[in-house]
Formats: sequence, C-alpha cells, structure tokens
Amino acid sequence: MRKNVIEKFAIYILLLGLSLTAFIACSNDSMDEADIEEEMAEDDDTDETVVTELHAAYSAFNTDAVTIYLDGSEVVIETTGLPNHETVYWGEGHSLYKEEPDVDVTPSIMSSNNNAVTIRVDATPDLSGNSVATDFDTIGIAVSGASIFNDQEGGGPLDAAAASLDWTGAHIGPGVYHYHLEPKAFSNDDDNLVGILLDGVFLYGRKCSSTGDYPTDMDESGGHVSTTQYTDGEEEYHYHIINEVYSTTGSYLAFAGPYQGY
Repeated sequence: MRKNVIEKFAIYILLLGLSLTAFIACSNDSMDEADIEEEMAEDDDTDETVVTELHAAYSAFNTDAVTIYLDGSEVVIETTGLPNHETVYWGEGHSLYKEEPDVDVTPSIMSSNNNAVTIRVDATPDLSGNSVATDFDTIGIAVSGASIFNDQEGGGPLDAAAASLDWTGAHIGPGVYHYHLEPKAFSNDDDNLVGILLDGVFLYGRKCSSTGDYPTDMDESGGHVSTTQYTDGEEEYHYHIINEVYSTTGSYLAFAGPYQGY
C-alpha cells in the first residue's frame, strides 16, 4: 500500500514538472515573439525614407552639362560646369562669347577640363538641425550647369573682385566659373529656379510662384515654406534670392547662407 502511494506521488510530481516546463517554454516563446516584434518595429523606425524618383525641379537643369541621378538617399549631380548662356568668359571665337568691355576680365576662360564639379545632396533635406555657414567654394549647382558661390571671394569680401563679374553676376577666379549674384541669364526678378544648394534645398529667384510677388516671410537664409511650380500643390521649404541690393554692383547676392538643410 505504502509503495503504491509513493509511486502515485512520484508520477504526480513528474507530471507537475512536465506541465511547468511546458508553461515556461510557452511563456518564453511568447516573450521571444514580442521581443522580435518590438525589435522589428524599432528597425522600421530607423530605416531611411526610400526615394524612388527625382524631384520634379531637377527637370529644369541643363542636360547638356548636367547629369543627375539617385544613389540611395542621395542625389548625385555631375556637371561639366559649362553654362548654356553667353559670357565674356567663353573667350573670343566661341559661339557664346559676349563682348563686355566694362568687365575686368580674369585671365582664365572656360574649358571642359577645368570646370567639372560633382556634388551629392540629400534627396530629402534634414531641416531639424542647426544652421550651417557656407564656405568658400561651390555651394551649389545652378540650372545652367555652372557653380554657385556665396558672398565671399578668396575667403574675403566680394567687393574687391566685383569688377570682374560679368553681366550675369559670374566670373572665373579662382577655379571654376561661378555665380555670386542673381544670374540674370536665367533668373531676373522672377520666380525661376536658380539651382540646388549643398544641403539639398532648391534656390529660386526673388519672387515666389505661390503669390507672384516677393515673399515677406523668409528666414535669415531667404527660405520659407510654400508651393512652387514644381511641387504639384504641395508646400516645401526652399530658398529665394533675397530682394536686397548688393551695394557695389546694384544687383543681388545669389546666396549668403547659412544653410538650413544639414
């Protein structure tokens, strides 16, 4: 009798142990599934937005000089740097040479081997961080294919080099042919697209297509949020050439900064 009781008790303990093991295993399975789902959700939150097509504004760029394509979350812009408009800096004999006797021409002229530039910009600009000052060198690419520079020349004030600027606010020296001022060859007191800057934000002329007039709500960079002729009714942040005369030339600085899209 005693032996039967002991055997029954042992069987009971064994069954209880098996039940607890199964319960713990099921609990662990549930926890593992929950953990996996949470990790997957976190991964989804950190994934970069996938951009599958170029912004419509890129269609305005001079395809003879500029090649533009997506590379992941970035846009690659490769340019010969050779604009599709007249200037004295083409040099005599070129079909786009323009005689400009009042321009204090620098020694250089444009050629295919000294103006090429490649930049990479975010397809979706990051407007959540701090503003960043522009630097001396290419700060963007214009729709013509040439570079855009800021309000400095050689790391100093533009005034000393202003006499060498051609009719469209550009010159060579040093380096590539580039615009410092409103590029009148393709944007002259209007809402035309001027180019794209290194932070991935587009730059337009002095007027805004959303109102047909000069914007009055711009920040320190000449930027604001509104529709443009390339956004199909959607609003987006973009820059304008600020409607403020640059004292030496009577024209307008293309962009002095700071960038807002880094």
